[in-house]
Amino acid sequence: MNILVINAGSSSVKFGLFDFDTLEPVARGLLDWAGQSHRATITLSPQEGEPVERQLDVPDYRGGVIEALKALRELTPASADGEFDIRVVGHRLIHGGEDIRHPVRIDARMKEMIARFTHLAPLHIPAGLEAIAATEAALPDVPQVGLFDTTFFANIPPAAYLYPVPYEWYEDWGIRRFGFHGTSHAYCTDRAAEMLDCDRHVPRLVICHLGQGGSATAVKQGVAVTNTMGFTPLEGFMMGTRSGTLDPGLLLYVQRERGLTVDQLDEILHKKSGLLGLSGISSDFRQVEAAAADGNRRARLALDVYAYRVRAMVGALAVSIGGLDALAFTGGIGENSVWLRAEVCKGLECLGVNLDETLNSDCKPDTDIAASDSPARILVIHTREDLMIARQARQLALDEQNG
Repeated sequence: MNILVINAGSSSVKFGLFDFDTLEPVARGLLDWAGQSHRATITLSPQEGEPVERQLDVPDYRGGVIEALKALRELTPASADGEFDIRVVGHRLIHGGEDIRHPVRIDARMKEMIARFTHLAPLHIPAGLEAIAATEAALPDVPQVGLFDTTFFANIPPAAYLYPVPYEWYEDWGIRRFGFHGTSHAYCTDRAAEMLDCDRHVPRLVICHLGQGGSATAVKQGVAVTNTMGFTPLEGFMMGTRSGTLDPGLLLYVQRERGLTVDQLDEILHKKSGLLGLSGISSDFRQVEAAAADGNRRARLALDVYAYRVRAMVGALAVSIGGLDALAFTGGIGENSVWLRAEVCKGLECLGVNLDETLNSDCKPDTDIAASDSPARILVIHTREDLMIARQARQLALDEQNG
Protein backbone atom coordinates (compact mmCIF):
# COMPACT_ATOMS: atom_id res chain seq x y z
CA MET A 1 0.00 0.00 0.00
CA ASN A 2 1.16 3.51 -0.80
CA ILE A 3 0.55 7.14 0.11
CA LEU A 4 0.14 9.54 -2.80
CA VAL A 5 1.17 13.15 -2.16
CA ILE A 6 -0.02 15.92 -4.49
CA ASN A 7 1.37 19.45 -4.45
CA ALA A 8 -0.60 21.51 -6.97
CA GLY A 9 0.81 24.78 -8.30
CA SER A 10 -0.50 27.19 -10.89
CA SER A 11 1.52 25.73 -13.79
CA SER A 12 2.86 22.44 -12.44
CA VAL A 13 1.89 19.60 -10.13
CA LYS A 14 4.35 17.59 -8.05
CA PHE A 15 3.58 14.01 -7.08
CA GLY A 16 5.19 11.81 -4.46
CA LEU A 17 4.57 8.13 -3.82
CA PHE A 18 5.54 6.68 -0.43
CA ASP A 19 5.28 3.24 1.13
CA PHE A 20 2.49 3.45 3.71
CA ASP A 21 4.24 1.38 6.38
CA THR A 22 7.80 2.69 6.11
CA LEU A 23 7.35 6.15 4.50
CA GLU A 24 10.18 5.22 2.17
CA PRO A 25 9.86 7.01 -1.20
CA VAL A 26 8.70 4.87 -4.12
CA ALA A 27 8.58 7.45 -6.92
CA ARG A 28 8.27 11.16 -7.65
CA GLY A 29 6.58 12.84 -10.56
CA LEU A 30 6.22 16.29 -12.09
CA LEU A 31 3.45 17.45 -14.40
CA ASP A 32 4.60 20.63 -16.12
CA TRP A 33 2.67 22.75 -18.61
CA ALA A 34 5.75 24.93 -19.28
CA GLY A 35 3.63 27.73 -20.68
CA GLN A 36 1.62 25.50 -23.02
CA SER A 37 -2.16 25.45 -22.84
CA HIS A 38 -3.02 21.93 -24.02
CA ARG A 39 0.29 20.07 -23.84
CA ALA A 40 2.11 18.97 -20.73
CA THR A 41 5.08 16.83 -19.82
CA ILE A 42 5.03 14.30 -17.02
CA THR A 43 8.38 13.19 -15.70
CA LEU A 44 8.43 10.18 -13.36
CA SER A 45 11.48 9.40 -11.28
CA PRO A 46 11.20 5.99 -9.57
CA GLN A 47 13.33 5.45 -6.50
CA GLU A 48 15.07 2.70 -8.43
CA GLY A 49 15.57 3.03 -12.16
CA GLU A 50 15.86 5.78 -14.74
CA PRO A 51 13.46 8.74 -15.05
CA VAL A 52 10.72 8.39 -17.66
CA GLU A 53 9.22 11.31 -19.55
CA ARG A 54 5.93 11.39 -21.45
CA GLN A 55 4.07 14.07 -23.40
CA LEU A 56 0.38 14.40 -22.59
CA ASP A 57 -2.55 16.04 -24.36
CA VAL A 58 -4.49 17.83 -21.62
CA PRO A 59 -7.75 19.70 -22.20
CA ASP A 60 -7.54 21.62 -18.92
CA TYR A 61 -5.92 21.56 -15.47
CA ARG A 62 -8.21 18.87 -14.04
CA GLY A 63 -7.82 16.72 -17.13
CA GLY A 64 -4.06 17.11 -16.91
CA VAL A 65 -3.97 15.79 -13.35
CA ILE A 66 -6.23 12.86 -14.29
CA GLU A 67 -3.94 11.95 -17.20
CA ALA A 68 -0.88 12.32 -14.98
CA LEU A 69 -2.36 9.93 -12.40
CA LYS A 70 -3.03 7.41 -15.16
CA ALA A 71 0.57 7.74 -16.34
CA LEU A 72 1.81 7.42 -12.76
CA ARG A 73 -0.13 4.15 -12.42
CA GLU A 74 1.29 2.80 -15.69
CA LEU A 75 4.88 3.84 -15.10
CA THR A 76 5.28 3.01 -11.41
CA PRO A 77 6.30 -0.51 -10.43
CA ALA A 78 3.36 -2.44 -8.97
CA SER A 79 3.33 -3.61 -5.37
CA ALA A 80 4.08 -7.20 -4.42
CA ASP A 81 0.49 -8.30 -5.11
CA GLY A 82 0.58 -6.72 -8.55
CA GLU A 83 -1.64 -3.77 -7.70
CA PHE A 84 -1.01 -0.03 -7.71
CA ASP A 85 -2.69 0.47 -4.34
CA ILE A 86 -3.17 3.90 -2.82
CA ARG A 87 -4.28 3.86 0.83
CA VAL A 88 -4.60 7.63 1.23
CA VAL A 89 -3.90 10.82 -0.76
CA GLY A 90 -2.37 13.86 0.93
CA HIS A 91 -2.77 17.30 -0.65
CA ARG A 92 -0.68 20.35 0.13
CA LEU A 93 -3.13 23.24 0.43
CA ILE A 94 -2.30 26.87 1.00
CA HIS A 95 -4.92 28.46 3.19
CA GLY A 96 -7.06 27.15 6.04
CA GLY A 97 -7.72 30.49 7.73
CA GLU A 98 -8.47 30.40 11.46
CA ASP A 99 -10.94 27.56 10.99
CA ILE A 100 -8.62 24.74 9.89
CA ARG A 101 -5.67 24.20 12.22
CA HIS A 102 -4.85 20.52 11.61
CA PRO A 103 -4.89 17.88 8.85
CA VAL A 104 -8.46 17.15 7.70
CA ARG A 105 -10.40 14.65 5.62
CA ILE A 106 -11.56 16.31 2.43
CA ASP A 107 -15.30 16.09 1.79
CA ALA A 108 -17.87 18.36 0.16
CA ARG A 109 -18.11 20.65 3.19
CA MET A 110 -14.33 20.95 3.42
CA LYS A 111 -14.03 21.82 -0.28
CA GLU A 112 -16.53 24.63 0.27
CA MET A 113 -14.44 25.95 3.17
CA ILE A 114 -11.25 25.84 1.11
CA ALA A 115 -12.93 27.67 -1.78
CA ARG A 116 -13.81 30.55 0.55
CA PHE A 117 -10.12 31.52 0.63
CA THR A 118 -9.64 31.60 -3.16
CA HIS A 119 -9.46 35.40 -3.26
CA LEU A 120 -6.58 35.32 -0.77
CA ALA A 121 -4.40 32.91 -2.76
CA PRO A 122 -5.65 33.08 -6.36
CA LEU A 123 -2.57 31.36 -7.81
CA HIS A 124 -2.85 28.31 -5.56
CA ILE A 125 -6.31 27.49 -4.20
CA PRO A 126 -8.07 26.95 -7.57
CA ALA A 127 -5.23 24.62 -8.58
CA GLY A 128 -5.54 22.69 -5.31
CA LEU A 129 -9.31 22.27 -5.74
CA GLU A 130 -8.86 21.08 -9.33
CA ALA A 131 -6.30 18.52 -8.16
CA ILE A 132 -8.76 17.28 -5.52
CA ALA A 133 -11.51 16.92 -8.14
CA ALA A 134 -9.14 15.08 -10.48
CA THR A 135 -8.13 12.68 -7.70
CA GLU A 136 -11.78 11.99 -6.89
CA ALA A 137 -12.32 11.06 -10.53
CA ALA A 138 -9.20 8.91 -10.87
CA LEU A 139 -9.28 7.31 -7.38
CA PRO A 140 -12.93 7.53 -6.30
CA ASP A 141 -12.70 5.20 -3.28
CA VAL A 142 -9.46 6.55 -1.81
CA PRO A 143 -9.70 8.97 1.15
CA GLN A 144 -8.12 12.39 0.62
CA VAL A 145 -6.44 14.46 3.33
CA GLY A 146 -5.66 18.17 3.25
CA LEU A 147 -2.55 19.63 4.90
CA PHE A 148 -2.54 23.42 5.13
CA ASP A 149 0.45 25.76 5.02
CA THR A 150 -1.24 28.08 7.50
CA THR A 151 -1.37 25.37 10.21
CA PHE A 152 2.27 25.87 11.28
CA PHE A 153 1.42 29.46 12.21
CA ALA A 154 -1.60 28.66 14.37
CA ASN A 155 0.16 29.85 17.53
CA ILE A 156 1.67 33.16 16.46
CA PRO A 157 0.66 35.84 19.00
CA PRO A 158 -1.83 38.65 18.35
CA ALA A 159 0.96 41.24 18.40
CA ALA A 160 2.39 39.50 15.35
CA TYR A 161 -0.78 38.68 13.46
CA LEU A 162 -2.86 41.84 13.91
CA TYR A 163 -2.57 44.73 11.46
CA PRO A 164 -2.78 48.34 12.75
CA VAL A 165 -6.15 48.98 11.09
CA PRO A 166 -9.59 49.23 12.76
CA TYR A 167 -9.96 46.21 15.03
CA GLU A 168 -13.38 45.54 13.50
CA TRP A 169 -11.61 44.51 10.30
CA TYR A 170 -10.28 41.52 12.22
CA GLU A 171 -13.45 40.83 14.20
CA ASP A 172 -15.88 41.21 11.30
CA TRP A 173 -13.81 40.34 8.24
CA GLY A 174 -11.06 38.09 9.59
CA ILE A 175 -8.24 40.32 8.33
CA ARG A 176 -4.98 39.27 9.99
CA ARG A 177 -1.56 37.86 9.17
CA PHE A 178 -1.60 34.10 8.56
CA GLY A 179 1.77 33.01 7.15
CA PHE A 180 2.52 30.56 4.34
CA HIS A 181 5.03 27.89 3.22
CA GLY A 182 4.24 26.35 6.61
CA THR A 183 4.78 22.76 5.46
CA SER A 184 8.32 23.60 4.35
CA HIS A 185 9.05 25.67 7.46
CA ALA A 186 7.79 22.86 9.71
CA TYR A 187 10.06 20.32 8.01
CA CYS A 188 13.08 22.63 8.20
CA THR A 189 12.42 23.31 11.89
CA ASP A 190 12.72 19.58 12.64
CA ARG A 191 15.63 19.05 10.24
CA ALA A 192 17.63 21.95 11.72
CA ALA A 193 17.33 20.37 15.17
CA GLU A 194 18.60 17.07 13.74
CA MET A 195 21.53 18.71 11.97
CA LEU A 196 22.60 20.66 15.05
CA ASP A 197 21.93 17.74 17.40
CA CYS A 198 19.60 19.80 19.56
CA ASP A 199 17.69 17.82 22.16
CA ARG A 200 14.39 19.27 21.01
CA HIS A 201 14.53 22.33 18.79
CA VAL A 202 16.90 25.13 17.85
CA PRO A 203 16.25 27.90 20.43
CA ARG A 204 16.21 30.78 17.93
CA LEU A 205 15.89 29.93 14.25
CA VAL A 206 15.09 31.95 11.11
CA ILE A 207 14.18 29.93 8.01
CA CYS A 208 14.28 31.44 4.51
CA HIS A 209 12.20 29.50 1.99
CA LEU A 210 13.25 31.02 -1.32
CA GLY A 211 11.77 29.81 -4.57
CA GLN A 212 9.31 31.21 -7.11
CA GLY A 213 7.51 32.31 -3.96
CA GLY A 214 9.46 33.21 -0.86
CA SER A 215 8.98 33.74 2.85
CA ALA A 216 10.88 33.63 6.12
CA THR A 217 9.74 32.41 9.51
CA ALA A 218 11.03 33.21 12.99
CA VAL A 219 10.90 30.06 15.13
CA LYS A 220 11.54 29.93 18.87
CA GLN A 221 11.96 26.54 20.55
CA GLY A 222 10.22 24.87 17.62
CA VAL A 223 7.17 27.18 17.57
CA ALA A 224 6.58 29.72 14.78
CA VAL A 225 6.48 33.29 16.06
CA THR A 226 5.73 35.01 12.75
CA ASN A 227 6.16 34.73 8.98
CA THR A 228 6.93 37.43 6.43
CA MET A 229 3.83 36.61 4.38
CA GLY A 230 0.59 37.91 5.79
CA PHE A 231 -3.13 38.05 5.00
CA THR A 232 -2.19 36.75 1.55
CA PRO A 233 0.99 35.24 0.01
CA LEU A 234 1.64 38.64 -1.60
CA GLU A 235 3.23 40.20 1.49
CA GLY A 236 6.88 39.91 2.45
CA PHE A 237 9.82 39.16 0.17
CA MET A 238 10.04 40.22 -3.44
CA MET A 239 9.37 37.03 -5.43
CA GLY A 240 9.43 35.70 -8.98
CA THR A 241 6.40 37.61 -10.23
CA ARG A 242 4.96 38.94 -6.94
CA SER A 243 5.85 42.34 -5.55
CA GLY A 244 6.07 41.49 -1.87
CA THR A 245 5.61 44.24 0.69
CA LEU A 246 4.77 47.70 -0.66
CA ASP A 247 3.76 51.10 0.69
CA PRO A 248 -0.08 50.94 0.64
CA GLY A 249 -0.08 54.61 -0.36
CA LEU A 250 1.59 53.59 -3.62
CA LEU A 251 -1.40 51.40 -4.45
CA LEU A 252 -3.84 54.21 -3.75
CA TYR A 253 -1.75 56.54 -5.94
CA VAL A 254 -1.66 54.32 -9.03
CA GLN A 255 -5.42 53.82 -8.81
CA ARG A 256 -6.35 57.47 -8.23
CA GLU A 257 -3.72 59.23 -10.30
CA ARG A 258 -2.76 56.67 -12.96
CA GLY A 259 -6.15 55.07 -13.52
CA LEU A 260 -5.30 51.46 -12.77
CA THR A 261 -8.32 49.33 -11.96
CA VAL A 262 -8.42 46.83 -9.10
CA ASP A 263 -8.22 43.95 -11.59
CA GLN A 264 -5.24 45.51 -13.38
CA LEU A 265 -3.47 46.06 -10.09
CA ASP A 266 -4.18 42.50 -9.00
CA GLU A 267 -2.67 41.18 -12.25
CA ILE A 268 0.42 43.39 -11.95
CA LEU A 269 1.15 42.65 -8.28
CA HIS A 270 0.73 38.89 -8.67
CA LYS A 271 2.08 38.21 -12.16
CA LYS A 272 4.14 41.12 -13.48
CA SER A 273 6.20 42.34 -10.53
CA GLY A 274 9.10 40.91 -8.52
CA LEU A 275 12.12 39.63 -10.42
CA LEU A 276 10.21 39.75 -13.70
CA GLY A 277 9.01 43.31 -13.19
CA LEU A 278 12.37 44.76 -12.18
CA SER A 279 14.62 42.80 -14.53
CA GLY A 280 12.31 42.77 -17.54
CA ILE A 281 13.85 39.39 -18.36
CA SER A 282 12.37 36.53 -16.39
CA SER A 283 10.81 35.41 -13.12
CA ASP A 284 13.39 32.60 -12.99
CA PHE A 285 16.21 33.52 -10.59
CA ARG A 286 18.72 31.48 -12.59
CA GLN A 287 18.01 33.37 -15.79
CA VAL A 288 18.23 36.73 -14.02
CA GLU A 289 21.54 35.68 -12.44
CA ALA A 290 22.89 34.69 -15.84
CA ALA A 291 21.81 38.01 -17.39
CA ALA A 292 23.43 39.94 -14.52
CA ALA A 293 26.67 38.00 -15.05
CA ASP A 294 26.55 39.09 -18.71
CA GLY A 295 26.36 42.72 -17.65
CA ASN A 296 22.63 43.41 -17.80
CA ARG A 297 22.07 46.41 -15.50
CA ARG A 298 18.42 45.79 -14.71
CA ALA A 299 19.06 42.14 -13.92
CA ARG A 300 21.78 43.18 -11.47
CA LEU A 301 19.45 45.72 -9.92
CA ALA A 302 16.71 43.10 -9.50
CA LEU A 303 19.12 40.75 -7.74
CA ASP A 304 20.37 43.49 -5.45
CA VAL A 305 16.83 44.46 -4.44
CA TYR A 306 15.96 40.80 -3.86
CA ALA A 307 18.97 40.19 -1.59
CA TYR A 308 18.51 43.49 0.27
CA ARG A 309 14.91 42.66 1.14
CA VAL A 310 15.73 39.15 2.33
CA ARG A 311 18.60 40.43 4.48
CA ALA A 312 16.52 43.23 6.00
CA MET A 313 13.61 40.94 6.87
CA VAL A 314 15.91 38.27 8.33
CA GLY A 315 17.34 40.94 10.61
CA ALA A 316 13.88 42.01 11.76
CA LEU A 317 12.82 38.42 12.43
CA ALA A 318 15.98 37.70 14.41
CA VAL A 319 15.29 40.68 16.65
CA SER A 320 11.72 39.45 17.21
CA ILE A 321 13.05 36.27 18.86
CA GLY A 322 15.91 37.91 20.74
CA GLY A 323 18.81 36.85 18.53
CA LEU A 324 19.86 34.04 16.25
CA ASP A 325 21.22 30.57 16.84
CA ALA A 326 20.76 29.37 13.27
CA LEU A 327 19.78 30.73 9.87
CA ALA A 328 18.43 28.21 7.36
CA PHE A 329 18.13 28.49 3.57
CA THR A 330 15.78 26.23 1.64
CA GLY A 331 13.72 26.20 -1.59
CA GLY A 332 15.07 26.20 -5.13
CA ILE A 333 16.91 29.53 -4.79
CA GLY A 334 17.95 29.09 -1.16
CA GLU A 335 19.43 25.67 -1.87
CA ASN A 336 21.17 26.52 -5.14
CA SER A 337 22.25 30.17 -5.32
CA VAL A 338 25.74 30.59 -3.87
CA TRP A 339 25.62 34.32 -4.61
CA LEU A 340 22.29 34.91 -2.90
CA ARG A 341 23.30 33.14 0.33
CA ALA A 342 26.55 35.11 0.51
CA GLU A 343 24.81 38.40 -0.23
CA VAL A 344 22.13 37.85 2.40
CA CYS A 345 24.73 37.00 5.05
CA LYS A 346 26.66 40.21 4.39
CA GLY A 347 25.65 42.64 7.11
CA LEU A 348 24.30 39.95 9.42
CA GLU A 349 27.63 39.61 11.21
CA CYS A 350 26.15 41.77 13.98
CA LEU A 351 23.80 38.83 14.65
CA GLY A 352 26.67 36.35 14.81
CA VAL A 353 26.23 35.13 11.21
CA ASN A 354 29.69 34.42 9.74
CA LEU A 355 29.76 32.56 6.44
CA ASP A 356 32.52 30.22 5.30
CA GLU A 357 32.88 31.18 1.64
CA THR A 358 34.45 27.86 0.63
CA LEU A 359 31.75 25.80 2.29
CA ASN A 360 29.12 28.03 0.69
CA SER A 361 30.59 27.61 -2.79
CA ASP A 362 30.91 23.84 -2.54
CA CYS A 363 27.85 22.92 -0.50
CA LYS A 364 25.06 20.52 -1.23
CA PRO A 365 22.07 20.18 1.09
CA ASP A 366 21.98 19.30 3.97
CA THR A 367 25.05 21.26 5.10
CA ASP A 368 26.21 23.78 7.69
CA ILE A 369 28.11 26.50 5.80
CA ALA A 370 28.96 28.74 8.75
CA ALA A 371 32.56 29.47 9.69
CA SER A 372 33.83 27.26 12.49
CA ASP A 373 33.85 30.17 14.95
CA SER A 374 30.47 31.60 13.88
CA PRO A 375 28.15 32.07 16.89
CA ALA A 376 25.16 31.38 14.65
CA ARG A 377 25.06 28.39 12.33
CA ILE A 378 24.05 28.71 8.65
CA LEU A 379 22.20 25.70 7.30
CA VAL A 380 21.30 24.77 3.72
CA ILE A 381 18.40 22.32 3.88
CA HIS A 382 16.66 20.42 1.11
CA THR A 383 13.03 20.88 2.07
CA ARG A 384 10.81 17.78 2.07
CA GLU A 385 7.25 19.05 1.99
CA ASP A 386 6.18 15.78 0.39
CA LEU A 387 7.51 13.75 3.31
CA MET A 388 5.78 16.01 5.85
CA ILE A 389 2.49 15.58 3.99
CA ALA A 390 2.95 11.80 3.77
CA ARG A 391 3.63 11.57 7.51
CA GLN A 392 0.55 13.53 8.46
CA ALA A 393 -1.75 11.85 5.93
CA ARG A 394 -0.60 8.46 7.22
CA GLN A 395 -1.22 9.49 10.83
CA LEU A 396 -4.75 10.68 10.08
CA ALA A 397 -5.52 7.46 8.22
CA LEU A 398 -4.25 5.40 11.18
CA ASP A 399 -6.19 7.52 13.67
CA GLU A 400 -9.40 6.95 11.72
CA GLN A 401 -8.69 3.23 11.46
CA ASN A 402 -8.18 2.98 15.21
CA GLY A 403 -11.36 4.89 15.97
